[in-house]
Amino acid sequence: MSFNKLGLSTALLKAIQDKGYIKPSEIQKEAIPEILKGNDILAGAQTGTGKTAAFALPILHTLQNAESKRRRVRVLVLVPTRELASQVGESFRDYGSNLRFRTSILYGGVSINTQIDKIKKGVDIVVATPGRLLDHLNQKTLNLFELETFVLDEADRMLDMGFIRDIKKILKYLPEEKQNLLFSATFPNEIKSLADSLLNSPKRIQVKSNNSTADKVEQVVYPVDKSRKRELLAHCIKEENWFQVLVFSRTKHGANKLAQQLNKEGIDADALHGNKSQAQRTRALKDFKDSKTQVLVATDIAARGIDISLLPHVVNFDLPYVPEDYIHRIGRTARAGQEGKAISLVSADEHKLLFDIEKLLKSPIPRETIIGFEPTQNLSTDAPKSRGPSRKKQNSSRTSKKGSPRSKTSWNKRKNKNKASKNNRRS
Repeated sequence: MSFNKLGLSTALLKAIQDKGYIKPSEIQKEAIPEILKGNDILAGAQTGTGKTAAFALPILHTLQNAESKRRRVRVLVLVPTRELASQVGESFRDYGSNLRFRTSILYGGVSINTQIDKIKKGVDIVVATPGRLLDHLNQKTLNLFELETFVLDEADRMLDMGFIRDIKKILKYLPEEKQNLLFSATFPNEIKSLADSLLNSPKRIQVKSNNSTADKVEQVVYPVDKSRKRELLAHCIKEENWFQVLVFSRTKHGANKLAQQLNKEGIDADALHGNKSQAQRTRALKDFKDSKTQVLVATDIAARGIDISLLPHVVNFDLPYVPEDYIHRIGRTARAGQEGKAISLVSADEHKLLFDIEKLLKSPIPRETIIGFEPTQNLSTDAPKSRGPSRKKQNSSRTSKKGSPRSKTSWNKRKNKNKASKNNRRS
């Protein structure tokens, strides 16, 4: 199937052609016709499946068919991170390059006054993170009374980041009559409950089974001692000529430290995490996309908006505590039908984390030992052994010499004796 058969306007088809896209992805084939019909959508799609275009294209088509001279916010897209907000906003501008609609991107870490000035000039589409959107709503600098379409993107990540309360507050500002589109990679109970309250007879779309990975991602585990992880990473980058490598660190401090160490090894690296200013994050991401930086070391949340179609390598320097985050991480590669490789550097202390990931994937990940970096303790594909039963909690009540608890009667006798002694001292 080609994009020509999806019912999109000539202006949008030209923009799609300019982007170099030929065939729609599965989520695009399923979602675009339903959104064009005005139906609510509940879509399960992994990252890298083309879901941004799946809602941006039909939304722009609908706006174009009901174009108005008076600008007001007609579309709201809510996303979890600043990077993803920038990415989605850019997609709307790219796909709508032959149209006259204005898109405003709202997130924290930058001046709210600049955003207010743009809103005053009139916007049609708003892409925002929850916190900054609430700032505008509380200050009454944004009016959503005439909203026509609401998109909640990456709903499961919203839940992980603690944004559910903010989302419920935002929903109170939105009109009841509107089209609602909810996209999520997974559907925990709280997301299901939110979907039930938000969506009206939604069309359910699931293009991949829950917790599945992109088909063209080659996954491999490199067993290695924890103390030699950095050394092995530098070795692979140099010996195998890796370029544009996205490395995941569990902590912000770890990301900074690893980037500094790689730079000392002569590898051009930068870090991306929440403690960086927005200007620093934007610059780091741009340099990485433009191939000016060879390695980008990122935390899970900061990497959520990274969208590079030809990203060849993703490395788990630290395995995530939450198995589902592994799927989100490796979904950064093998996007838009391309191939990619996901490498996990796993030490013995991460055996349980690896087992949980493989349990989620329902298959083991191949192990490959790098010569010269053989670990002192090998990883297995078996479940980690139990450490044995935990100690039983000791009875906190005092016992007599025979081991039986003191009776209430003996306790009362002691109490009365102490009371009488105290009264004697007072008299």
